Amino acid sequence: MDHLGALGAFVQAAETRSFTEAGRRLGVSSSAIGKAVARLEERLGVRLFHRSTRAITLTAEGSLFLQRCHRVFAELEVAERELTQAAGKPQGKLRISLPQLGVRLMPHLIAFQQAYPAIELELDFSDRLVNVIEEGFDAVMRIGEVQDSRLVMRALSGFGHRLVAAPSYLAQHGMPSHPLELSTHACLHYRYPTSGKLDPWPLVERGEPLHLDLPQTAVTNAIDPLLAMAEAGQGIACLPDFVVADAIAKGVLLALLAPYVEDRRTLSILWPSSRQPLPKIKAFVNFIAERLATPMA
Repeated sequence: MDHLGALGAFVQAAETRSFTEAGRRLGVSSSAIGKAVARLEERLGVRLFHRSTRAITLTAEGSLFLQRCHRVFAELEVAERELTQAAGKPQGKLRISLPQLGVRLMPHLIAFQQAYPAIELELDFSDRLVNVIEEGFDAVMRIGEVQDSRLVMRALSGFGHRLVAAPSYLAQHGMPSHPLELSTHACLHYRYPTSGKLDPWPLVERGEPLHLDLPQTAVTNAIDPLLAMAEAGQGIACLPDFVVADAIAKGVLLALLAPYVEDRRTLSILWPSSRQPLPKIKAFVNFIAERLATPMA
């Protein structure tokens, strides 16, 4: 195998933890994979794998080298797509990472699919901080400011939060008139799945933050279950305004303590600054930016 082929053999063996499976994927024998990896180790002067009769596992050096190889192949894939892509025509696979709240953007994403049928959209919904370049994403959408000199950022829109509860809950437990009264209510919270921290409720009084120890009647790491519980009358929830806008308009939920709730969060789209933006990335950024030119609520 040539040098690039040896890197491919190493990556497949590292990801499958098997020379046999790596060979099957590449259409060569397991011994060919083993020899390619051995020559690579000899050239680098380090061991990339711990070998046993049952399995292979990466060494510390192997893990670091795997990260670099992923970056090499990601850049190679981008270069190939740039050369083969029809001039100026948005097409090909577009990998986008979005926060979990991005599920609420599905109407816009479906509209983008309909407008650009030649683009194959691959969506990853996660609140974890992905490595855009090394994981091969074309762009990411994130809440808040992201400081990374390798990325270009474009602000899309903003949203705030509202405290909401169902009329049935309020009829039974009463309408709070001050944040301090929340201590006697059922409070439904969102927990960030990556950090494990609760999302604090943005409560203020006379412009100063209120840090209250609120009851944790229920905690979820996704927005939709929290919305469902609030609509079912299980308690008070703090949810993005664009998530609860329809429910409030229909009277399914009521907004509470509006003078005491104050925050504004930004939604941005980012893509690698080291790359010449492909037509598909330009099309996606411009389309979404136009759709979200006004606040999402």
